[in-house]
Amino acid sequence: MVVRSAGLVIYRRLSKDIEVLLVHPGGPFWARKDEAAWSIPKGLIEPGEDELAAAIRETAEELGVAVDGRFTPLGEYRQPGGKIVVAWSIEADPVLDVNVIQSSEFQMEWPPRSGQVKSFPEVDRAGWFSLPDAAIKLLKGQRPILAGLLKHLE
Repeated sequence: MVVRSAGLVIYRRLSKDIEVLLVHPGGPFWARKDEAAWSIPKGLIEPGEDELAAAIRETAEELGVAVDGRFTPLGEYRQPGGKIVVAWSIEADPVLDVNVIQSSEFQMEWPPRSGQVKSFPEVDRAGWFSLPDAAIKLLKGQRPILAGLLKHLE
């Protein structure tokens, strides 16, 4: 069965420019990675869960902020590993402060084979990026989502 996740492309308009909110994954694997490491807020869809509800829930878990408003479907995007990301766009309050995110945490053994379990935030930071910068920061498989956003905004 194909793994499906759902996420939100949160955007804001600054005069004539569009910026999107991206999140950087937490944990030691991603700590020193920047280009092609960021993502839209997203996560796995639970069995029987509505896909948009999953996107809203996962975004709240990763940002610590409830996002509400008019959601526009952007489509499904197959990732290089086979996972499908279902995305919606929503225009955010321009003053949404990415410096005060409160991400949920996950646990993993770290360092590997040490027997020590440590907690890490799912998201260690978030940022607003212009579309050209977002295309550099986003994971390669999520870059087509930006084209979906632009098509919606035309």
